[in-house]
Amino acid sequence: MEKYFSKEIETASAEEIKALQDKRLVETVKRVYENVEYYRKKMDEKGVTPDDIKSTDDLYKLPLINKDDLRDAYPYGLLATDLKNCVRIHSTSGTTGKRVVAFYTQKDLDVWDECCARALTAAGADENDVVQVCYGYGLFTGGLGLHGGSQKIGSLTLPMSSGNTDRQIQFMEDFQSTVLCCTPSYASYIGECIEEKGVKDKINLKAGIFGAEAWTEEMRQDIQNKLGLKAYDIYGLTEIIGPGVAFECSAQKGMHINEDHFIAEIINPETEEVLPYGEKGELVFTCISKEAFPLLRYRTRDICVLTKEKCSCGRTLIKMAKPMGRSDDMLIVKGVNVFPSQIEMVLLNKGLTSNYQIIVDRVKSNDTIEVLVEMTPELFSDTVNDISGKEHEITEELKSVLGIYAKVRIVEPKTIVRSEGKAVRVIDKRKLY
Repeated sequence: MEKYFSKEIETASAEEIKALQDKRLVETVKRVYENVEYYRKKMDEKGVTPDDIKSTDDLYKLPLINKDDLRDAYPYGLLATDLKNCVRIHSTSGTTGKRVVAFYTQKDLDVWDECCARALTAAGADENDVVQVCYGYGLFTGGLGLHGGSQKIGSLTLPMSSGNTDRQIQFMEDFQSTVLCCTPSYASYIGECIEEKGVKDKINLKAGIFGAEAWTEEMRQDIQNKLGLKAYDIYGLTEIIGPGVAFECSAQKGMHINEDHFIAEIINPETEEVLPYGEKGELVFTCISKEAFPLLRYRTRDICVLTKEKCSCGRTLIKMAKPMGRSDDMLIVKGVNVFPSQIEMVLLNKGLTSNYQIIVDRVKSNDTIEVLVEMTPELFSDTVNDISGKEHEITEELKSVLGIYAKVRIVEPKTIVRSEGKAVRVIDKRKLY
């Protein structure tokens, strides 16, 4: 079964995949129990021993963990190997609390390269391509993840990192980049700048791999139109491995999960009950091949659906839908659950730009939502009354979709600050009180 440390796993039968997962899960649980005191205590509290885990059918017996556990165990509490075996770390930003740090052995990095190589290959890349990596490098996983995957398949790799958009476009022209890797919001911004410079005819991009933030199908179409490429989604978390946990294929209908390295579950975020395929819930991952930092049943907080439907690309790996939001990032306004993706879908369907910001406030104990969105060039010629009418139209549409009132305000282009990394979509002023 170890032969599946390659692309062969992508077309393996369900029985072959399960057999590999069973074997690796049993081995990983035993190793984690023996080497990670934090996990051992959690398993002991639940009355679970490694002998109780005989296959993936027993996965539900293991305790769930979340980001709070990772912060509690910072920095070395979840390390499953000697520190001398580790060659690198990556880390979250720490903007919502203590940083989460993940460790990697050389084999872990090899696995990560393989996962990202699969994503690039699924997007049509090979040794003949020029891959421009505009994710941030350093502690953030995006840059080095796609960098390693690109080198593994033999592509010419441009390690641009994020920022300096003029230089990004110049390199696209000079080196005829064919694949772009960055956040979807930065891809949209690059597209804007290319249009402003009038150099779209000099750009040779055929595919883009965009992740690290939520984006809608409407935003996909917007990016594809601006850059003249096919836009692919990619999924990952610093805690699990980084980008490449799952990737989109040519069908663009969900992301294939690299099941030889990660087991996915969907749970009810309230009851923690495991849900069947096809039902919406919180995504949970278990690492079954990582040496340094193998998380078991890690709650991602991402809300999505898992499916086993046959894919036209020929891959047999299960799919996860594009995350519909996060259980911890979901806004609760006047008792209603609101996801930013719902608002983005309405804005783009109404012909507005993907440059928007949601401002939540509290006035005299009353929660309010204001949506700022930049006007399109077509709106420049409209009168004040026309723009006011457009604002009213979209406000009514949002009310229909969300179930609550959200005031829409169309603002001039370039009013909303651009992001070269993850876009800041929501400003919740209620947290300041």
